[in-house]
Amino acid sequence: MSTDHKIGIVGAGAMGSGIAQVAATAGHDVVIMDKNEAAITRSKKSIGDSLQKFESKGKLKESANSITGRIEYIENISDFNSCQLVIEAVIEDLGVKKSIFDELEKYVNKDCVLASNTSSLSIASIARDSKFPERIIGIHFFNPAVLMPLVEVVPSISTSLNVVSKVFEILSHWNKELVTAKDTPGFIVNRVARPFYGESLRIFEEGIASFGQIDAAMRSVGFKMGPFELMDYIGHDVNYKVTETVWEQMFFDPRYKPSLVQKRLYESGFYGRKSGRGYYLYEDGKKISEKFELSDELTEEIYERVLAMLINEAAEALYYQIASAKDIDLSMTKGVNYPKGLLMWADEWGIEKVLNVLNELYQKYCEERYRPSLLLRKMNEENKSFY
Repeated sequence: MSTDHKIGIVGAGAMGSGIAQVAATAGHDVVIMDKNEAAITRSKKSIGDSLQKFESKGKLKESANSITGRIEYIENISDFNSCQLVIEAVIEDLGVKKSIFDELEKYVNKDCVLASNTSSLSIASIARDSKFPERIIGIHFFNPAVLMPLVEVVPSISTSLNVVSKVFEILSHWNKELVTAKDTPGFIVNRVARPFYGESLRIFEEGIASFGQIDAAMRSVGFKMGPFELMDYIGHDVNYKVTETVWEQMFFDPRYKPSLVQKRLYESGFYGRKSGRGYYLYEDGKKISEKFELSDELTEEIYERVLAMLINEAAEALYYQIASAKDIDLSMTKGVNYPKGLLMWADEWGIEKVLNVLNELYQKYCEERYRPSLLLRKMNEENKSFY
C-alpha cells in the first residue's frame, strides 16, 4: 500500500476530523488546519476517543497512538505546501470554498490535487476562477466518515483524467466504496434521496399520516430509519439547505421543491436531535416516543408512494447518465443505508407496478413532480429490467 502521499484537511469539524482519521488510519501523514481553536480541541478529542474505541475492539492494525502521531494541526495555509492532496471540509458556502481554494493555490505544488467535500455545490463553480481548474475535484464523504463506506468522486467539466486516476489511486487504500458521479446538483445520493424526505413531508402536509406513522411504514420495508428520524439525525441546518440547493440548481424543478414545514424548523433553529427539537422532541439525545396506530392499508399507501418516487428519481439519474446503474444502487446502500439498491428494487417490485403508482399520483394531483421517467416507460414497453 502506498502511503507516500501527504494529505491536507481544511476544517477540523466533524467531517474534516473524520476524513483525517480515515487517511491517518490508512497510513498517511495528515495535516489539519482550522482557525477556530475550540474546533481543534474538539477534533483532537474526537479523533483520540474514536481511535481508542476502535483499538479496544481490536479493529486497528496498529496502536491508536501511532495513528494520532501521524496527524498534525497547523495554523497557516502555507503549511500545506508538501501535500499531494488537500480536501476542503468547511461549511456549504460557495464563496467560502472558493476563497479557500484561491489561498491554497498560492502555496501548494503544481501537482497537488485540490478537493472539495461539498455535498451539493457545483465543482465547476468552485473551480471557475482557479488558475488550474483541471486539478480541482469533488470527493464527497458521508457522515460519520470513519463509519460510512461510500465516497462519491465528482470530476467537473474541467477536471483532468489524470487527477481522477490519482484520486482513485490514493483513496483505493482507504477501505471505502468509490463511485463516480457527474457534476450535477446533489451528485448521486443527495439527488436520488430527495423523495425520501420530500414525498414523506408531502404525505404529512396532506394530513394522511403523522411523522411516527410515516417513519414506521418506511422501517417496515427495511429502512433502518424513517425519513423524519433521519432528517432529525442529519440536522435541518444541513438537510434543508441541501434540499434548497438542489431545487435551485435544478432550475426550480417541482420534484425537488422544499417543504415549508421543514423550512420553519430550520428558521426556528429546531435542527433536530442536536438541538433537542425537530420533528420530534429529544431528551439527552434520545427521541421522546409518540403513540400511534398504523393499519396495513396505510402502511402500504405510504411506502408504495415514497418508494415509487425514489425509484423514479434513480431511473432519471441513470437516464441522464449521472452514474451507472451499479454505482447508483451502491451509493444508496452504502451512502444512506437503504435496504437494497433502488434499481434492483424496481426489478423485484416490477417496473409496471412502479409506473402504476406514479400514474395514479400524476392523475390525482396533475403535478409535474409525479411525471414518470421516460426510461421507466421505455423499459416497461420493451419488457426490460435494470439487471
